[in-house]
Amino acid sequence: MGRTGNSQARKGGRIRRLFTWKKLLGTFFVGCLLVMGAFYALYLMVPVPSANADATLQSNVYKYSNGKVIARTGKINREIVGLEKVPTDVQRAFVAAENKTFYKDNGVDVMGTARAAWNTLTGKGKQGGSTITQQYVKNYYLSQDQTATRKLKEMVIAIKVDQRMSKPEILAGYINTSYYGRNAYGIQAAAQAYYGVDATKLTVAQGAYLASVLQAPSQYDWTFAGPEGRKLVEERWNYVLDNMVEEGWLEAGQRAGLKFPVPQKPKAPKGLSGQSGYIVEAANQELVRQGVSEEDLKAGGWTITLNIDEKKQKALVKAVDEQLEDQLDRKGDKKQATVQAGATSVDPKTGAVVAMYGGVGATEHWTNNATRRDYQPASTFKPLVLASALDNDAETQDGRRIGLGTIYDGTSKRPVVGSDISFAPENEDNRSYGPVSVQKATNSSINSVYAQMIVDVGPKKAKQTALALGMKDGADFGTTPAMSLGVMGASTLDMAGAYATLDNHGNKVTPTLVKTAEHKDRKVEGVQSIGERVISREAADTTTKAMQGVVQSGSGFRAAGDYQAAGKTGTSENNRSAWFVGYTPELVTAVGLFGEDATGNQVTLTDTINPGRANGGRTPAQIWGAYTTKALGGGSDATFDLETDGTSGGDTVPTPTQTTGSPTPTPTDTGGATTPPRPPTATATTPTQPPTPTDTTPPEPTPTRTSDPTTQPPPDGVVDGRPGT
Repeated sequence: MGRTGNSQARKGGRIRRLFTWKKLLGTFFVGCLLVMGAFYALYLMVPVPSANADATLQSNVYKYSNGKVIARTGKINREIVGLEKVPTDVQRAFVAAENKTFYKDNGVDVMGTARAAWNTLTGKGKQGGSTITQQYVKNYYLSQDQTATRKLKEMVIAIKVDQRMSKPEILAGYINTSYYGRNAYGIQAAAQAYYGVDATKLTVAQGAYLASVLQAPSQYDWTFAGPEGRKLVEERWNYVLDNMVEEGWLEAGQRAGLKFPVPQKPKAPKGLSGQSGYIVEAANQELVRQGVSEEDLKAGGWTITLNIDEKKQKALVKAVDEQLEDQLDRKGDKKQATVQAGATSVDPKTGAVVAMYGGVGATEHWTNNATRRDYQPASTFKPLVLASALDNDAETQDGRRIGLGTIYDGTSKRPVVGSDISFAPENEDNRSYGPVSVQKATNSSINSVYAQMIVDVGPKKAKQTALALGMKDGADFGTTPAMSLGVMGASTLDMAGAYATLDNHGNKVTPTLVKTAEHKDRKVEGVQSIGERVISREAADTTTKAMQGVVQSGSGFRAAGDYQAAGKTGTSENNRSAWFVGYTPELVTAVGLFGEDATGNQVTLTDTINPGRANGGRTPAQIWGAYTTKALGGGSDATFDLETDGTSGGDTVPTPTQTTGSPTPTPTDTGGATTPPRPPTATATTPTQPPTPTDTTPPEPTPTRTSDPTTQPPPDGVVDGRPGT
């Protein structure tokens, strides 16, 4: 034991002699000297390079699916301005946003850069930490690569640049080389793009927004940002102004009086007129979602082949021109000038977006009406409610499973039963139908029936189905009975995707614009458009069968042609939008009309396209029919291959009554629905080709109501100020 103890003591003594505090301190200083020496050597070895290749950027080439060129883009939108032309408080807003110590530091943030480099090396993604000088060096001398080597070069060059250039020169270089989104490089282009003024006219509030948007140009662009993006950019804007107050650059009283300066809607760059500008911007947004950075796209050199079919694209434009634009006097009639059209056409077997109509022209109306989500889809949402009821084996209030033959009470203003939230929607023209089948309720777009149906299936389940089919979630997508009338926001692209999933028997279809995007050694394939099954085939096919009735003998009769078709009309609250969304076995197309005044506010379509309401069953259905006929080469023999639930909704209902007062009392024990027993097993149906109209544009129905609604397909619409159909 004694020898062992002595041995351990001797070893401990040797360890203590090897690691004395003097030796450790000496090792630390030697290490520091070595690091300093290495950095000095790097400092000597890394020169300040010439400016990067921004001046020789290549164009991006966008092509139709057949290889023909749609557009070329890529010229940098930049105008260099001296710092003296930028208001002092705007200059300080950029400093407050990015680098409060800018006027005092030596051009680098060692700790921030080291942290960013370490995070990059360890795979934790892109990180900040650069000073304004470093960002200027990256923009002007280097590349956007997120590598440790580039970070080290950036830091060395920043120190040298800080020694050679004044702070005002560096700041001017920074604000003139940065990318602000909207194809705007530099503060002058950004001031014009976002506020329509020169940089000299920018206010401190506007300057703070431009300084904020630099952090994420696409996400923070107010026009395109979703609720979360708008929240983040407002927080960033407040952060910038608060920093200015903290630094003594802005008085607290002035700060308190500032309001968030909402930027103007973007305008298309020259050369992207007509539909090209809409398509290019939508394709760029899709590529960004796939991981291609905005900087990479703006740097040019990309060849982007789209799924847009040249013939179908021209057919869609022609259909809108003939059925809408040729009927309007945009210059002489202010009301007619408010009408906007948007459309998206998708191949349900591949998910390819084969045609897109964004508006009268990207240089006249930059907002893409095909992708905007600020208008209600109205009753085009009802088939998604039906699909959810079928997919979830939903039951009526008296326990009967819902099918096309289910009988509901179609009384106008009938209160829903079984909901904690009161809802009693009015049918079109306050029309009451009494007992009516789901099929007939779909044909005639009866609000009271679908309001009860969504209560029966459950609004939350209906929303889940809608999202699974392809609609996008948002702050306005609630879970109340009113959702049955399509009161959320949706785009024609969204609705085309949801209906394409129904057309594809319940297998998810994601509409895709980009086929391939190639850049030197990099190639980006289009997204996987066809996904897994999201609802049962029986539910999807039965919903298709229901919508065939809409075209054959319902509100969508104007869409009928020499093809099998299923679809749904929709007209929103206050007649601000009118829709027809439908499909054949080969093609899905969503057409929407929107009322928008010169300032971007939503207005009614009433008394614009025609006297009275602009119903979804009129011009939108006519555009859809004209386009589909042309796109299918005059017609098609393709038939729907449906496996339905075996029920039939019939086509006759009791004579409706016109109500002006209280609705007819509804039995509370059934919730307004009685259902015949459902067949025990599902059966397949083989639909027949619908009769071909002798005139694909039937004569306008007489305004006088007949006693039997089945003898006259009722147009679809709403009473102004009430939920749409």
